Amino acid sequence: MADRGTGAAHRNRTAKADPTEWHGHRIVTEDDLGVVFDPEADEAERVRLARRRRTRHRIVIAVLVSALLLGALFALSVLRGWIVLSEPEPAPTASAGCPAGPFTYQPPETVTVNVFNTTAAAGLAGQVSDALAERGFLRGTVGNSTVNREGMTAIIMSGPEGEAAAFTVQQQIPDTQYVQDDREGAAVDVVLGSGYTTLVPAENVMSTAAGPMSCPWTTETSPPAPAG
Repeated sequence: MADRGTGAAHRNRTAKADPTEWHGHRIVTEDDLGVVFDPEADEAERVRLARRRRTRHRIVIAVLVSALLLGALFALSVLRGWIVLSEPEPAPTASAGCPAGPFTYQPPETVTVNVFNTTAAAGLAGQVSDALAERGFLRGTVGNSTVNREGMTAIIMSGPEGEAAAFTVQQQIPDTQYVQDDREGAAVDVVLGSGYTTLVPAENVMSTAAGPMSCPWTTETSPPAPAG
């Protein structure tokens, strides 16, 4: 009991000597308040938060710029043909035999021509359609196609009713390959390939001659392998 009393008395004396304690409780002093409400400490916190916001903004801007650059690069790659969004469709195969003919040259104003571009040259189908229209051919559909063959100049396509019209269009483009499908009507498709350069000069077209269709694709000779 004596030891316990001595310890309690010692603590009481220590508490009385410490002005920041009162009956075992700590008294908040001016220094404590200064730490909590220190203007310099508040300013440091504001600077830290502002720095964090700037860093976050830089990251967001960098991500957006990177996304825009990647999108532009992807669009350019598709336009230039470096990226193919879908597998090229297989080229149409020739029928068992080439139309026998001979065929006569038809008046261009009676022949409707659809022109499709399979190359990376933007606007090529429109240019060829315009050139054929200048020669009197009727303008049909103008667009793009995914059919492509390495070095192919052009595929000329028609149904059975359009054989003579297809022969007439073949005289305008060198080294074309004729393929017949089962469409109705006499409209002719021109599917341009990477080997196309220009039309045969108008003065060299034999409009008065009759002849066979050019059909290099036969059952004995398979079409060339698809590009890519």
